[in-house]
Amino acid sequence: MTQSGPHDSRTEATRLLCAGVYLDADFRRRVIEELVEHEERPIAPSLGIDVVPVLAHALRARGQEVLTALLLLALWVAFFAVDLTTGTGGVLGVPGMWAAMYAVVCLGAWGARAAAGRGTAVYVVDKSTLRQALKGSGGLKRLLPVAPPVLMIGYWLLAVVVLFQGGDDWTAVLFPLLLVLPVWLHRSRVAAVMRMELGREAFLHRPRAVPAGRYRRIGASIDREQYAGLTIYDPFRPFIGMGRPYEPWSFALELKRKGLAKTDDDEPFTGRTVVELIRPRLEALRDSAAETSRDRLKDLEVEEFVYLPVGPQRPAVRYDEPTVQAHLRESVDEGGEARRHFLRVRVGAWDEQIVVSVLVRVHTQGGMLVLEVVPHVLTPISPEFRAVDVIAARGEEDILRDGARALLTGPAAGFAAAVSAVRTGITLFRTWLADPRRAVPDGPAGSVRELAGVRSVSLFQEMDISRYVKTVQDRIASGVRDALRSKGYETDQFEQQIVQVSEGGVFIGSMSGGAVATGSGAQAKHATGGVGG
Repeated sequence: MTQSGPHDSRTEATRLLCAGVYLDADFRRRVIEELVEHEERPIAPSLGIDVVPVLAHALRARGQEVLTALLLLALWVAFFAVDLTTGTGGVLGVPGMWAAMYAVVCLGAWGARAAAGRGTAVYVVDKSTLRQALKGSGGLKRLLPVAPPVLMIGYWLLAVVVLFQGGDDWTAVLFPLLLVLPVWLHRSRVAAVMRMELGREAFLHRPRAVPAGRYRRIGASIDREQYAGLTIYDPFRPFIGMGRPYEPWSFALELKRKGLAKTDDDEPFTGRTVVELIRPRLEALRDSAAETSRDRLKDLEVEEFVYLPVGPQRPAVRYDEPTVQAHLRESVDEGGEARRHFLRVRVGAWDEQIVVSVLVRVHTQGGMLVLEVVPHVLTPISPEFRAVDVIAARGEEDILRDGARALLTGPAAGFAAAVSAVRTGITLFRTWLADPRRAVPDGPAGSVRELAGVRSVSLFQEMDISRYVKTVQDRIASGVRDALRSKGYETDQFEQQIVQVSEGGVFIGSMSGGAVATGSGAQAKHATGGVGG
């Protein structure tokens, strides 16, 4: 059996996800929510990634932002205290006015950045250009990129003018500069992680990151589940972790003998018979691709997989090899509604940016052959996460330039750190209150890989997806056809259905009344009664 495994901890997709938790606060929050706040949920299957280091980096990034927030809080307390006791309040003469004015500047900068979709993490790589920010006719959208710099420039002009006119409002200049230091320190720490741990070369040779302390237990559970041959699922949330469905299809075929044809042996015709004839064809496809080209089909993975309904508590579910093999043997021919057996075929392309999974379920009962083929596609990871390479390439000599960036982004980053700290406190309290280890058992509700995916693919990627799916489906069809022939069953109807499916049409074995329409803009009408009716 070919399975994903530890090598996925070094994939490009894993590296980008690890970087993403530092650059996208919302992504990090959802990762922690799914893996930590809902510890009662087993993890979804990991396709081409290793979730353990992603969680480890997410927890570390959260901790760094909380530390930054605490340093900023201390400076803000000092700012207000000193301004209230020694400041003159600027032009309004109100004690504490300088601190209040700068707080408004920080709030406005953070709000504009969040509303413009440029992220709410402390370390943010700009996601939109000025041209993108100005799209649309709304006045607010046009003001978003302009208002924060105007507020900041206005504040500094006023502070400098008042100071040089002989005022003693030195706090108006000193403390905003001091508030930049924690942001600068945070940016330096993140840049060091990007350079020393998440750079392309460094990531391949660094030890695998794992959660520390009390989160080590969750990391061990993920390790036990993410590459296992079975997964727990909720009936209302099937196929979590596989991506979006891609033209699924199925059919039921009555098994009819060819006249007096006899089979080569006395063994019954079962789902296992079909599966054992499909697997060699898929493996041959992989081997031929490896010999003749660099096509990603050469890395095609084939494994049997079992979905189990939610049942016992998460720690009570057994993932050891004998238990998994027992489920595979027992479920392949039972055709039940709860436990479901699939042959899973996976192709990871574009550095695991595109993952095509074709799930095949076969069962033969009551003189019928039922074949279900459910392709799924994981779309590319958010391109903003590739900023890790830009940050890593800057090197240590970029400290002064990064200090200038910290000065410009400090107001928004400081408020973002405060928001992150508040959210972290709420999350910790909510997790403690819910006690997820003892919560009602549940199936996965989200997948780390799916959370980071974009909605669209390029035309080249779409062409590759279509090719992979059609190629795999052709091998599946040939395996089923040969299985039918080897047991002396008719294959004409099966071949007709396969042709219809492969050409994107609709096959209807028999129909009484009704109407059918296919294609874009097609219409169908059904009339009853006579010609004049």
